[in-house]
Amino acid sequence: MTTTDVRANLEQVRERIARAAERSGRRGEDVLLIGVSKTMPADRVRAAIEGGIPALGENRVQEAKTKVAALGHSVPWHLIGHLQTNKVKDALLLFDVIHSVDRLPLAEEIERRAAPANRVVDAMIEVNLGAEPAKSGVLPDALAAFVDQVRALSHLRVRGLMAIPPVGAPEETRPWFRSLQKLGEAHGFTELSMGMSADYEVAIEEGATMVRVGTAIFGPRQ
Repeated sequence: MTTTDVRANLEQVRERIARAAERSGRRGEDVLLIGVSKTMPADRVRAAIEGGIPALGENRVQEAKTKVAALGHSVPWHLIGHLQTNKVKDALLLFDVIHSVDRLPLAEEIERRAAPANRVVDAMIEVNLGAEPAKSGVLPDALAAFVDQVRALSHLRVRGLMAIPPVGAPEETRPWFRSLQKLGEAHGFTELSMGMSADYEVAIEEGATMVRVGTAIFGPRQ
């Protein structure tokens, strides 16, 4: 995979986002493309930045430290992986948006760390749509109470919901994306982070405003 390939892939993904957005009555600009750069070498990620990628996503705080140090902060960085409470201090230095707020102790630690800096942290609540034991996320039945708890925190701004649905073919994920859209609507959220390389077009058709695309841009993970 060359840097030229990365730029070509990025352009193709953008075109597919635009077409999927059009099918849902929106514009491509209404959907934020987050390039998932985990495990990817810096030259590929730099090629995506130079190609105009609007945001980058990392799963791990430690890997993001290295990437941000090498590549800078010319685009927003999103934390899309599970966040341990003992990593919050570093995460707040690295990331502009945290997609994986999934429990009250984590939300409270973000609040505690952000307050002295008078910073309001943009975040998404992660929802475990399929109630899968191996996945993080708030269960749908517990979401209403959790939303009330995090909305009471003055240094945490919940922008919307994020989910990784149960594995399946793109059309099999459509009902899960639709259920997240309904949950967002029920709780007054307009931002939905859902859809990855295999199914981001379906996610956009069902209302995604952020898609997390890695392999389709950067090639197979190392």
